[in-house]
Amino acid sequence: MGESPRVLLLGRPGCHLCDDARAVVAAVCAELGVRWAERSIDGDPELQRRYGEQIPVTFVDGAQHDFWRVGSDRLRRALTGGL
Repeated sequence: MGESPRVLLLGRPGCHLCDDARAVVAAVCAELGVRWAERSIDGDPELQRRYGEQIPVTFVDGAQHDFWRVGSDRLRRALTGGL
């Protein structure tokens, strides 16, 4: 199989902030050729407990990166090592 995605977006259907975050993540990852994935917290009680008040939440290389809003410049820096 392929590599794991470097960026993970946690959200839920119908969340307007998640829609905004998805657009930023998709654009930055496409620009940099980086894989990303999205996962809903709905149906997972542990994810709902941990992140229900913070969605959307983004992770870069397994570490929590941002929540509520995703900035394209900040995400790009995280993915390029600050270059």
